[in-house]
Amino acid sequence: MNILVIDAQGGGIGKQIVSAIKQNIPDAEVTAVGTNVTATSAMLKAGADGAATGENAVVVGCRNADVIVGPIGIIVADAMLGEITPAMACAVAQSRATRFLIPFNTCNTRIAGVGGQSVSGHIDEIINEIKKL
Repeated sequence: MNILVIDAQGGGIGKQIVSAIKQNIPDAEVTAVGTNVTATSAMLKAGADGAATGENAVVVGCRNADVIVGPIGIIVADAMLGEITPAMACAVAQSRATRFLIPFNTCNTRIAGVGGQSVSGHIDEIINEIKKL
């Protein structure tokens, strides 16, 4: 299973996701793509099998992924302080991969029905769902 983890800014969420996947689904091939070098580096240090940076890496990665994981902003053009380009958001949204998105009420996007679950709680839920695939 090829799992693509996408993150931006400091890569903190992506780092947590990569680490959780590698601990719980060790046979998964995890590719980390950051919108910047800092995010990519954080995910690579967390154990990603491969990594790349930038818009084209997101577009190509989305073509090859079975599963895409990241914060909800990866499907919103201009999210994450502008680091998510329209091409990135479109590639994620149009991918045939199964997408697992962590909800955040940021970037002027509000998600109704999302309670106070922690990021780690969302990541645990995603790990359980990926195992079912």
